[in-house]
Amino acid sequence: MAAKNLLAFDLGAESGRALLGHFDGRRLTLEEKHRFGNPNGRMNGRLLWNFLAQWEELKLGLRKAGANGTVIHAIGVDAWGVDFGFLDKTGDLLANPFMYRDSQTDGMLEKAFAKVPRKQMFETTGIQFLEINSLFQVMAIAERNRKLLDVAETMLFIPDLFNYFFTGEKVAEFSIATTSQMYDPRKKAWAVEMLKTLGVPTHFLPKIVPSGTRLANLLPDIAAECNVTANIPVIAPGCHDTASAVAAVPASGNDWCYISSGTWSLMGVEIPSPIINEKSLQLNYTNEGGVAGDIRFLKNIMGLWLVQECRRQWKKDGHEHTYAHLTALAGAAAPFKCVIDPNHKPFLTPMQMPQKIADFCAQTKQPIPTSPGEFIRTCLESLALTYRMTIEGLEEVLGRKIGTIHIVGGGAQNELLNQMTADACGREVIAGPVEATAIGNMLVTAISLGDIKNLSEGRAVVKESFDVKRYEPRDGGAWDEAYARYRGVLAAAH
Repeated sequence: MAAKNLLAFDLGAESGRALLGHFDGRRLTLEEKHRFGNPNGRMNGRLLWNFLAQWEELKLGLRKAGANGTVIHAIGVDAWGVDFGFLDKTGDLLANPFMYRDSQTDGMLEKAFAKVPRKQMFETTGIQFLEINSLFQVMAIAERNRKLLDVAETMLFIPDLFNYFFTGEKVAEFSIATTSQMYDPRKKAWAVEMLKTLGVPTHFLPKIVPSGTRLANLLPDIAAECNVTANIPVIAPGCHDTASAVAAVPASGNDWCYISSGTWSLMGVEIPSPIINEKSLQLNYTNEGGVAGDIRFLKNIMGLWLVQECRRQWKKDGHEHTYAHLTALAGAAAPFKCVIDPNHKPFLTPMQMPQKIADFCAQTKQPIPTSPGEFIRTCLESLALTYRMTIEGLEEVLGRKIGTIHIVGGGAQNELLNQMTADACGREVIAGPVEATAIGNMLVTAISLGDIKNLSEGRAVVKESFDVKRYEPRDGGAWDEAYARYRGVLAAAH
């Protein structure tokens, strides 16, 4: 095959990037063309994404990728889950999309369960209950601003919105649609009857297409503005960033699990069909779509958001730290001073994270961290302990052992957390690749173009192209004791 240049736009909750992949048929190499902080802010008391600013950043990334006559053979977009925007009948965006951390969904779970009981909702959707889910956002909008839903013609998730503005195609890609808690994975369709019972309109739900669908060529006006050719196909990869990240896990067999580590940690396994039963409901696991049409059975965990928000607060207070410096301080701090529940509800919202952690420790009668190193070590150790609880739950539901943990994404660079994860879980950890989401995005576009046969062959390309680092477990006794404390603290907190 002739070598191909594949452009991946990968938007996370904290930052976005445009990476150009060069695939020669055997190996994939990456070149970062553009990186930006994800534009967002507060307006009229609401947390919103600045969609126009995001769109301009994507076009700038396209312009940089196509500079000096570089030929781009395909474009793929992936982004975080659950958030969305509405188009009117003319195709115009009706409003800036809400950020999932906005408070509008407070109390929405209870209101939903009053109409559709929790067990019935899980039986229909198989999705972990989180107030941030698209379903509860739509319910909140219906309660506060019903007119917006009435005039909306199409609801598109964030990556689908970008695909629409690149191509004019109004569709939802499979993996991103499944994050919404508005999709029935057994029927493989929107959960229309449940939505009607909840009072949620369904007229704006788009057609769902499989991962790897060739949507259309780049619109001529966008191509002209960005100085690239107009015949570039835009392909829907795993439009949910985690789906793309999991596609790039350099693994084989079925005795492994993954952690897609970034602002959120998503920990789970690949399975052929959803697991929707009493145990998965009790443990609050989720069934989301994978790029091969399979299921990512996983748990959403708060992740490095805790560290990001501590750093942001300290910067606001006049003390700036790099992530590397904070990790070094954490490594030097005494272990197991206190533990927290990373999924504690107050941690979800921005601002004052160190104070929220201190409040949690006080409420659970633990020593309170007193330095940045102690705060960050508490966050990392607690994440590792949460991973242990999550993998034990996975094994209980699956009825089999998991031997290896693959960590991909930006968090794979955190060597301290990687070693803590191996120690806490008592399993080998394989970390990398860091840019797994963009890589998985490119693998799916290459499969769509016919340059890679299937996902298994794509993962072989990842093994050939990118280095990983291995971590073996140690210090088991100390972690066992900390885990017992952690379980006790969670029980007391809830």
